[in-house]
Amino acid sequence: MREFWDSLYADEVYVYGTEPNVFLRAQRHRFQPGQEVLALADGEGRNGVWLAEQGLKVHAVDFSPVAQAKARRLAQSRGVDIRFEQADLLDWHWERARYDAIVAIFVQFVGAEQRPALFRAMKRALKPGGLLILQGYTRRQVKYGTGGPGSADNMYTEPMLREAFGDMEILHLCEHDDVISEGYKHHGMSALIDMVARSHPRSDLFTRWVLGQLPDRKGH
Repeated sequence: MREFWDSLYADEVYVYGTEPNVFLRAQRHRFQPGQEVLALADGEGRNGVWLAEQGLKVHAVDFSPVAQAKARRLAQSRGVDIRFEQADLLDWHWERARYDAIVAIFVQFVGAEQRPALFRAMKRALKPGGLLILQGYTRRQVKYGTGGPGSADNMYTEPMLREAFGDMEILHLCEHDDVISEGYKHHGMSALIDMVARSHPRSDLFTRWVLGQLPDRKGH
């Protein structure tokens, strides 16, 4: 799997471009400078760099060291600092209640068997009140063939996301077909789905327990 991604990103040009995802950019008003944001499968860095330019503390995780080398160059050219980490998200230590926001743009490298675990990990990693900003392809994208995996099993549907994130407050969820232009790998009419969801705020005691700031019942 890693060989596939390394080979894809070995191209000298930025495969998915250097500008942020359009849907992500439209959510700018939801961020506050200084917030900690996890950019999942951030590839060559276009979204993570933009997030850092908004004054956010960005942790960008990706499977491919080749992609992250390009992301580091992009961050340096834009004058921003990002915490980069090369890791397999399916075998990664997800810190509980760690991030104010998680950005998951076209994170569709898993099918139906592994997707529930990935979604649960995302939810656990959000602080109470934290935001999940997600965009992906729907199953109609297989017909368009203008980007993304070729298998419908990897795509999202509105009922799927409503069920997976029903324990969060869904602020926005919309399927739509639009033309996108993100490098030469995401280009043309595309079947898209967007979601913004917020984890429910917890009591202060619950938050302190999650963060390990309270003793257990035995007082240890």
